[in-house]
Amino acid sequence: MHILITEDEAILAMHLPMFLEELGADSCSVAATQAEAVREALDHKPHLIASDVNLAEGSGPGAVKAIRSRPGDIPVVYITGTPEQARIADLGAPVIAKPIRWLDLVEATQDHGLPTPLPADKE
Repeated sequence: MHILITEDEAILAMHLPMFLEELGADSCSVAATQAEAVREALDHKPHLIASDVNLAEGSGPGAVKAIRSRPGDIPVVYITGTPEQARIADLGAPVIAKPIRWLDLVEATQDHGLPTPLPADKE
């Protein structure tokens, strides 16, 4: 399983792939902008997208819309520092608030093929 992470915060972009691979993802790619996310999706054909809502250049929902305009329905989990705004926007996918609680990430991704239990050091 390949996961596309769309995140412009460097520290989170560094830690998310390690954690998702620990949970069972075969590989992860990271994009910091909407345009990079679309390119990465075309190159790697992800099974799941974990996307920040607000990016410095573009938006996570904008990237997802562009990616989903191509064949295939890739599931999405949104990550945001403004969860109330994301819920109001009705993004049609699970929304995880920053700072991320790893348990929330596990629960949001389990429905999409990452069934590994939460490692004890992440509880």
